[in-house]
Amino acid sequence: MPELPELDPVVHGKLRLAVLSLLTGVEEADFTWLREKTGSTDGNLGAQMLKLEEAGYVAMEKRFAGRKPQTVYRMTVEGREALAGYVRALRELLGGAL
Repeated sequence: MPELPELDPVVHGKLRLAVLSLLTGVEEADFTWLREKTGSTDGNLGAQMLKLEEAGYVAMEKRFAGRKPQTVYRMTVEGREALAGYVRALRELLGGAL
């Protein structure tokens, strides 16, 4: 029996997968936009973004929009590769059904 492909546990988390999927379609996104799109709480989103940062899948920048602080995220090359690898592994698991 062939060995099953490994799904990246960092990408596999529901909220992390949603965030990476959202970031593929934009150059950058701020924390508030990601929270609204995912329906997440501040605490949960913050914790999941930290995991993505630690894995090198997203880069974070803090800046100001006027006087208001803003946290902005971009997907890294490593993040794009990880998401693409995750999708390939999922397709392989499904036997090419997708």
